[in-house]
Amino acid sequence: MSLAEKIRQVEENIAAAAREVGRDPSEITLVAATKVQTSETIREAIAAGVKVCGENRVQEMTAHLADNAYEGAKLHFIGHLQTNKVKFVVGRVDLIESVGSQRLLEAIEQQAAKVGVVQDILLEVNVGGEESKSGVSVAELPALAARAAELPHVRLRGLMAIPPVAQNEGENRPFFAQMRQLFVDIKEKMDDNKSVIDCLSMGMSRDYEDAVREGATLVRVGTALFGPRPPMGQPG
Repeated sequence: MSLAEKIRQVEENIAAAAREVGRDPSEITLVAATKVQTSETIREAIAAGVKVCGENRVQEMTAHLADNAYEGAKLHFIGHLQTNKVKFVVGRVDLIESVGSQRLLEAIEQQAAKVGVVQDILLEVNVGGEESKSGVSVAELPALAARAAELPHVRLRGLMAIPPVAQNEGENRPFFAQMRQLFVDIKEKMDDNKSVIDCLSMGMSRDYEDAVREGATLVRVGTALFGPRPPMGQPG
């Protein structure tokens, strides 16, 4: 299948999963995870209807920005963000999805104040409690959300999660359901931010349909669109 056909297929799958549980498919946005893709491929994806691109790596994102590769689409940063690279991201992306610590949150606030912007963010939750993954713990989430709501140059838009790798179909639905409940709880507690907490980012190529069934508003899909990524150290 061509890239355009793959995009159409994923969007049809999203719509079918949404309708299955009585949701409006227009509530869900496909985020094309463009890690290791060329500027030409990114342009092709946008021409085929992709409205949001998601980047994992600051260096790749910066090169594609210089190339105007994302023109016509919104840009999200979806990978692990180090505090020393915040200056390359804040004010250059529409949404930072991966804010998983107070240290990173404060660094984003500081940089956003410096460049005079209000940066939209999601808080990343380590919903599976995995040591190998970044993200705030479920127990620490309310305090981090409260702190985000206090900061003048940060706008909390919702939550993001990467659950454990599922071995079997449907295995991650309990994690997605838990994230949906956390999202609802945070939205109710943040009275002053209620109007802007509208993003629940979860689900990737293997499980995005289940994520939609459990309430995702953003799904981050790479492999199902662009094929398997090359092994580390080989050209993309």
